[in-house]
Amino acid sequence: MSHIPPQRFLDRSTAPSIFTLIVLTGLGALSMNVFLPSLPQMAEYFGAEYGVVQLSVALYLGVNAALQLLVGPLSDRYGRRPVMLVGVVIYCLASLGCLWAPDVITFLVFRMIQASVVVGLVLGRAVVRDLYPRDQAASMIGYVTMGMAIVPMVGPVIGGALGQAFGWKANFWLLFGAGLVILLLAWADLGETVRKGEGRLRDQFAQYPTLLLSRRFWGYSLSSTLASGAFFAYLGGAPLVGARIFGLEPALLGLFFGAPTLGYFFGNFTSGRFSVRVGVDRMILWGALITVAGLSTGLGLFFLGYKTALVFFGSMTFVGLGNGMVLPNATSGMMSIRPDLAGTASGLGGSIMLAGGASLSALSGVILSQSDQAYPLIYLMLACAIGAAASAIYTARRNHALRIS
Repeated sequence: MSHIPPQRFLDRSTAPSIFTLIVLTGLGALSMNVFLPSLPQMAEYFGAEYGVVQLSVALYLGVNAALQLLVGPLSDRYGRRPVMLVGVVIYCLASLGCLWAPDVITFLVFRMIQASVVVGLVLGRAVVRDLYPRDQAASMIGYVTMGMAIVPMVGPVIGGALGQAFGWKANFWLLFGAGLVILLLAWADLGETVRKGEGRLRDQFAQYPTLLLSRRFWGYSLSSTLASGAFFAYLGGAPLVGARIFGLEPALLGLFFGAPTLGYFFGNFTSGRFSVRVGVDRMILWGALITVAGLSTGLGLFFLGYKTALVFFGSMTFVGLGNGMVLPNATSGMMSIRPDLAGTASGLGGSIMLAGGASLSALSGVILSQSDQAYPLIYLMLACAIGAAASAIYTARRNHALRIS
């Protein structure tokens, strides 16, 4: 698409502003982690085991992955705007359900329904691809997902302060209020960016084989899945490494733990600045190689005897930096296979990435439970990064063979 539709803020007759897309994606990130510091309070309130309340994370991620398979085709068939608005309305109602839940089971049910907020992530990316050509779409997705880098840095801090001052429910009142504000913003600013599909909805789902049979789609999907898999493995294993191996106190561990998020912010910024100039495929490869280099440097320092928390977590900054370069570009690439199926591709690719990442997160926890060293986690993450680089090389060669720059 060479012509970019006009964008006037708070004018739903035009395409939405980038600001609106940023806050829509940021709401999902806030919903994921703002209440985590209050989990012990919630367990006490519901009279439940901590592990049961902690299911609010795993169940949310599982439903999130499943919904991504539905949201994309729905938006390709009925349009981005109605699907986005309905998803945020459901999210707001689910937030109230979490607040008024009389027991932990009811809370977990509404927490799973809260995963409807995934419409912001899936459709935020699809809207960008509707508006911009491939390389420029990668650049804009980089800016849009910067919100997802900032929120995880400040979300737990805000949630911890609210929980300490007003109790755990303050976090869900915050989520409800944020959802309501963003719903109004989307209503006022989110103009439709795609022509609604024709035919039956099941015909839209029948388009999945078109993508699943594309080697380029799998190339981009594997690049994003393996790159993010290194980060998900970190999420599953780093708390054990920090607490058990380095003996860090919770406050200091929380400070170190955010190292990849800082890198992710700058990686997204790099994508925003250079994807148009450099191209999608090169940005993916460079991002994967930066991750490999950072992890290899940390591993080398470990072998030399510098087994410190600063070395370990410092090398993880490059994992975030690499992810910030790989993910926006790989997402743009997979949505460019069939631009008319951008929503479907965004949802399918996101679901594959999340499922693979969750598996690697669980695997990291298993392998670390059998070891008192950080090496197994570093090896797993390094293998993921090397796999992402190999997938990027394959996809670039495939594109070159098809004469796609």
